[in-house]
Amino acid sequence: MKYARAIAFATMTGITLISAGCAVVMGQETAGSYVDDAAITTSIKAKFIDDKIVSASSISVETLNGTVQLSGFAKNTAEKSKAEQIARSTKNVKSVRNDIVLRP
Repeated sequence: MKYARAIAFATMTGITLISAGCAVVMGQETAGSYVDDAAITTSIKAKFIDDKIVSASSISVETLNGTVQLSGFAKNTAEKSKAEQIARSTKNVKSVRNDIVLRP
């Protein structure tokens, strides 16, 4: 189980860093803030993977200058709220924009 978590975490880290590769160009001030934002995104996604309520594969996380945007689909309001709670409780998060949509 430890190895599965470690592999999932490493995979999410790699995907986050690759998919956010141009973030510095899109308005961030320094490479340091880009690294901080990538760490925030990775931390939130890792917490989603460990959580029994939140589906990590259905909710996207993007971070820019400490502001986290959640998007994607949730099964119910409990999942949507839990995802926001996890994001807000993550270190260095300044604000959270919850654009998660409930599935019909």
